[in-house]
Amino acid sequence: MTIRRVLLSCILVAACAQPPQKDTVRICDAGGCNELPRSHASHDPAATNDEDDGRLAALEALAERDPRAAYDLGLRYFRGDGVRQDSYKALTWMRSAAERGHLDAQKALGRLYLTGLEEMGSDPREAEKWLSIAASRGDDESGKLLSEASAAKKSDEAYFKWRERWRGVFYDNWYRRYSYLGYWRHGYWYYR
Repeated sequence: MTIRRVLLSCILVAACAQPPQKDTVRICDAGGCNELPRSHASHDPAATNDEDDGRLAALEALAERDPRAAYDLGLRYFRGDGVRQDSYKALTWMRSAAERGHLDAQKALGRLYLTGLEEMGSDPREAEKWLSIAASRGDDESGKLLSEASAAKKSDEAYFKWRERWRGVFYDNWYRRYSYLGYWRHGYWYYR
């Protein structure tokens, strides 16, 4: 009888034991599955208040005039931060900022074209264009990426190996490394 109790106790302890929690959680949506930090908050269209405080409309109006706001809006659409994630709009706003001379947008756009974005394949020629603009303005990182874009343009096989190795790193940069330039306060967007 004691062996049965010991076995039953072991089974109960094993059933109650919880594996250690990871710092990330796997989130799956229409765009695919990603490992995100537990503190990540994404846009929930169902929870959107129809009478929002006007942040998005104000940011879009400002983005028409200010490339910093266009850069921020591109990041928000890429990340799905406060808006529904939309790669096309992300690329459109990022390109708008880059065309108006925003250095970070030029570098980010070069990275996007180098690695490709979701259903959009990579375009090493377009990547080379934007990275050479950013590198000519003194951005060292763009200079390094420019040499990789040039090599990718010459050899498909070398590029695909490079892309598989670095694509996750570049996506991580989009989600964590690039920071917003403006902030919302008292009903307005402010930029440094």
